[in-house]
Amino acid sequence: MTESQPLGGSGIAHRITDLFLRIRSAATVLVLSVVVAALAGCGGTADLVVTNGHVVTVDEDLPEAEAVAVRGDRILAVGTAEEIDRYIGGDTEVIDAGGRLVIPGFIDGHAHFSGVGRAQMILDLTKARTWDEIVEMVAAAAEEAEPGEWITGRGWHQEKWDTTPSPAVEGMAVHTSLSAVTPDNPVSLTHASGHASFVNAKAMELAGIDRDTPDPDGGTIVRDESGEPTGLLRETASGLVGRAMSRARQDRTEEERDAEMRRMVELAGEELWSKGITGFHDAGASFATIDFYRSLAEAGELPVRLNVMVGDTDPEEMDARLPEYRLKGIGNHFLTVGTIKQFMDGALGSHGAWLLEPYSDMPSTSGLNTTPVDHIREIADLAVKHGFQVGTHAIGDRANREVLDIYEAAFQEAGVDGTELRWRVEHAQHLHPDDVPRFAEMGIIAAMQAIHCTSDGPWVPDRLGEERARTGAYVWRDLLDAGVVIANGTDAPVEDVNPIPSFYASVSRMMPNGERFYPDQAMTRMEALRSYTINPAYASFEEDIKGSLTPGKLADIVVLDTDIMTVPEEEIPGTRPVYTILGGEVVYRNDAALGGAQ
Repeated sequence: MTESQPLGGSGIAHRITDLFLRIRSAATVLVLSVVVAALAGCGGTADLVVTNGHVVTVDEDLPEAEAVAVRGDRILAVGTAEEIDRYIGGDTEVIDAGGRLVIPGFIDGHAHFSGVGRAQMILDLTKARTWDEIVEMVAAAAEEAEPGEWITGRGWHQEKWDTTPSPAVEGMAVHTSLSAVTPDNPVSLTHASGHASFVNAKAMELAGIDRDTPDPDGGTIVRDESGEPTGLLRETASGLVGRAMSRARQDRTEEERDAEMRRMVELAGEELWSKGITGFHDAGASFATIDFYRSLAEAGELPVRLNVMVGDTDPEEMDARLPEYRLKGIGNHFLTVGTIKQFMDGALGSHGAWLLEPYSDMPSTSGLNTTPVDHIREIADLAVKHGFQVGTHAIGDRANREVLDIYEAAFQEAGVDGTELRWRVEHAQHLHPDDVPRFAEMGIIAAMQAIHCTSDGPWVPDRLGEERARTGAYVWRDLLDAGVVIANGTDAPVEDVNPIPSFYASVSRMMPNGERFYPDQAMTRMEALRSYTINPAYASFEEDIKGSLTPGKLADIVVLDTDIMTVPEEEIPGTRPVYTILGGEVVYRNDAALGGAQ
């Protein structure tokens, strides 16, 4: 009997034996004994059945089926529609998938949870096609704002504008036009990558930025020919204004802060459900934010299953506090914490990615090392000490090589097998070909975002030159062929959190201009699906409870209106979720996609 088939009388004993053969520790014995007890009673009825679908399980024992039965928050059985009919009782909720695709709930392997919610509370600059459009949006917001109130937005990208602003420095506007429409309001507009910001005169005044302000370590205050700040702040320089904004918000009451956080969580949850996302790797949160998430998880109020990474901070504080933040499955598997997030460099779009050779379109720089290498090594050693995973942001080929060197040294010094630790590189966008096999040798997970490839692709060769782009940019095929696990995602709110465009990018490498970005590096559709389901589950050590439609696992399921596994490639982008099921509960239903049917 295969792992994902429905259980019948004589098959239960074999299934129980198989489950216990998989036990790896005393803790697993306790968990699986509960699951086995539930499976042993599978002769009864299900609470929910999804039937008459094309079920792609991401389980090699039973790759495809027609129906799924759920009891409580767990998958009870998977099989043909006829086999699953036996679990339907008078109180069973039945969803007729109508031949639609049924897959495990998507898991975003790298994004920013509060950022997804916050992005809906500030100016959305992603659609702006000129600098003047942005100035107009900010001017309209200033008319509604109180004097002194901060105006914030996110999503601009100079490479996606139709024209270059005039005047311009390094292809970017100067602050004068923005400052003219906001004399009484500080403004901070974050780049789509999150690795640069553009601010007005009032914000620079509050942050103490003038012609004499030195660049902070790992950042740049861009200046015009006369030495005056233009308003563009790269990497850590954005923190100068960020701290000024934080000071202005210190007088808020605890109730106001709590209400804002709850609203962010609510908005993020609704957005994720509507996109078929049931799991989410939150790439960096403070201890205070983790405390807040834990309170929600324990109260049953987290909308999706979060795997939260601890944001890097002072090593002494990390050493003291990490033990109390090693969390596994809090709130019935809604909150897990076991990873430390670090930053080696910045973003390619803002010329902040750290390269082995200078930028082709800006030979004066090879990018920025945003966190000292010695600091990252110190945190890596603390991670080994406390049993934490490490996920380090590295985009440029120099940054990736430095991270791999640090990981290798940490493993060797501690005398540990790195493949068992499942450390990660977040983004891994541009690699030197020599470093690809090192990912596989050390078991390093490449937490990549396919949508970045096609979104950024039109201008990547300008940054890197054609040869470096061809041999090292978003080399998914090379990594997969080497045996590397890729965990897909969106880096939202850098990109839309919708997994469908990222899935499409994975298999097509199709850019907005109608050209394919080195298509020989594309994934197969099954590889792409695994990168959005079982692989992120593996990347958080949770592949035993989620990531596939397997009896005993959590009943996190999505039904799509288009079969992305079989339709012509060009039909994939229009796909919408019809149902999102989380822990056996239908949390989202798209009546428009259903056409009025169930």
